[in-house]
Amino acid sequence: MARIATHLIGAAAAVLLAASPVMAQDTYPTRPIRLVVGFAAGGSTDIPARYVADKLGNLLGQRVAVENKGGAAGMLATRDVLSQPRDGYTLLLCTHFEPINTAVYRNPGFELSDLAPISLVSKYYYGFALANAVPANDLTSFIRYAKAHPGEISYGTVGTASAQEIFARQLERMTGISMTKVPYRGGAPAMQDLLPGRIQLFISPMISVIPHAQQKQLKILGVSSPERLKATPDVPTLREQGVDFVRFGWLGICAGKGTPPDIIARLNRHIATIVASPDYQKVTEQAGSIPASSTPEELRKVIDQTHAEVAGTIQEFGLQQDQ
Repeated sequence: MARIATHLIGAAAAVLLAASPVMAQDTYPTRPIRLVVGFAAGGSTDIPARYVADKLGNLLGQRVAVENKGGAAGMLATRDVLSQPRDGYTLLLCTHFEPINTAVYRNPGFELSDLAPISLVSKYYYGFALANAVPANDLTSFIRYAKAHPGEISYGTVGTASAQEIFARQLERMTGISMTKVPYRGGAPAMQDLLPGRIQLFISPMISVIPHAQQKQLKILGVSSPERLKATPDVPTLREQGVDFVRFGWLGICAGKGTPPDIIARLNRHIATIVASPDYQKVTEQAGSIPASSTPEELRKVIDQTHAEVAGTIQEFGLQQDQ
């Protein structure tokens, strides 16, 4: 009898172990989830993050709390997420800054392979925003003015070798102008100096500059998209103005490598539902962005492609550095 009881107990344990992944999937999540954003509240990354977090929380039946952890061009947030258990309760609003940072810094504290991509949530293009004080209303007249005043045009950056700096340096090379870099801790303080003309140029995600342009507080010389955006049909592309410059940034949701695949799959399905919703599509397009979801594998390709695209420019301009 004792031997039969032992076998029964062992069989029961085996059944429980076999069922545990399904049980884990069925019970996740049992507590609130953190979505860590590597930039300040109210910025171009924060608004879509809060929208997705709110809707994702509704679908999961648990609160998804956005936590802004700015600093070091988003690396503080990335390190925070990767230092936590890989259980789906700490997520990262991953951006093109992760591949840029691994290309810029010799020891960023993480590798791209440490991330577990879940899904894209949007792609966005950059507006070349100019202070009203500069006597130029299109890219051609701006280039002419900048050539006549070498070094007098200052542009804002957000972190070392940020997209703003990389794009500005590429513009200098393509057009033969020379500008002066002014570093900022985030897009909001850079914008505060652009509006009164303390700096003259800020290459910013369109979501941050469209409201100011609508209020005539600045001018958008052009957008880095391949064609004009629905939100700003009167703003020409840079390509239309003779500069073959098409660049985009992106936002996605990532976890740490090792997060259970069933949790990744569940989050991916919910995010795809959110991105496909008419409300999200409308909000995103009005902000000058493109709503886009993806498979985890597709987001991995975007991450790797971004790294490959910026690595050459970083080497060309000697931007790589130690932490």
